[in-house]
Amino acid sequence: MSEELPAYAERVLEVAERIPPGRVMTYGDVAEWLGEGGPRQVGRVMALYGGAVPWWRVVRADGLPLPGHELRALEHYRTEATPLRLTAGGEPRLDMRRARWDGSPGPDGGQDGTRDEAHI
Repeated sequence: MSEELPAYAERVLEVAERIPPGRVMTYGDVAEWLGEGGPRQVGRVMALYGGAVPWWRVVRADGLPLPGHELRALEHYRTEATPLRLTAGGEPRLDMRRARWDGSPGPDGGQDGTRDEAHI
């Protein structure tokens, strides 16, 4: 077995690294941005190889933190001031409307890392 990452995995991880602090993309967003694969393929890449990139910025579409990694993810979200909201049950969830990043550059030509400072 080769130690080299599959080309698709490299592309997924490159997108994960581009997501600005305080912002997120869904698995489906990453696949759409790449123009190939789908949410399951992106999720598989992140599960196998995502530990070396900001994995907490690639999320499920429902905004719930990755099962089994909730506390670590929430710590990152709070550190980065990622917009969160509370569920009806009082559990934190990403505020996808405010936290979602579309991959477009900001007004200065770089990544748009601006975010609403109102967070949990």
